[in-house]
Amino acid sequence: MGARTITVTSGKGGVGKTTATANLAIALAQLGKRVVCIDADIGLRNLDVVMGLENRIVYDLVDVVEGRCKLRQAMVKDKRVPDLYLLPAAQTRDKTAVSPQDMVTLTNQLAGDYDYIVIDSPAGIEWGFRNALAPADEVVVVTNPEAPAVRDADRIIGLIEAEERKIPTSLVINRAKPDMIRRGDMLSVNDVLEILSIRLLGVIPEDEQILISSNRGVPITLDSPNSPAALAIRDIARRLAGETVPIQDVAPPRGGLVQRLARMFGRSG
Repeated sequence: MGARTITVTSGKGGVGKTTATANLAIALAQLGKRVVCIDADIGLRNLDVVMGLENRIVYDLVDVVEGRCKLRQAMVKDKRVPDLYLLPAAQTRDKTAVSPQDMVTLTNQLAGDYDYIVIDSPAGIEWGFRNALAPADEVVVVTNPEAPAVRDADRIIGLIEAEERKIPTSLVINRAKPDMIRRGDMLSVNDVLEILSIRLLGVIPEDEQILISSNRGVPITLDSPNSPAALAIRDIARRLAGETVPIQDVAPPRGGLVQRLARMFGRSG
């Protein structure tokens, strides 16, 4: 059986997609899976920095596609986690240096040696997104529970659904702030799901430890494995791997559904 290719994308930048991708790949590897991450954001590579592997890059994705090195030469092994590799993006090239067919060819070459290929897609809907989508067996859309991010996620989901081949798509809600959700100052998980009508894969709470870990150059799943965000990411990895893991509501509405609906419609009760 070949690898499952999971493309992680978002409608807009700044929602934490690359951080989620890196930590999800690490969490899958920690489950004993063989994982390779591909940074498809040519010209704006960040996955190497988030993973703490930026100083070990010699070759990149475009070098492989254009024949300057073999695929194995460009892959960076993460020494902290068994069976985890990174194929970095080119930093100085144009996004058109790689085609969707190149990405399919690459993932086909990798498929026999790995359980998961996790692709970090550029945010938005341009060329890089098409590259990242082409080899996907499934797509994970990352959004924040904020109206602009959800609107952009809706646009991306629409594009995925318009593809000729039906690609299973699920949602990760990142940076959920329970106190703000309870006060009604941030969309709840149910609000987001109502708007997007998509399967929920998991909810990652806002966690200041992510910033602390990022500044150390160590992903949170390695730096602070028992933090709320790391535990949520590990649960998402387990769901991807086929386990049944209940999704905890980060901010259950006070007073139950009737009161919540009343609040939504401005009625007291």
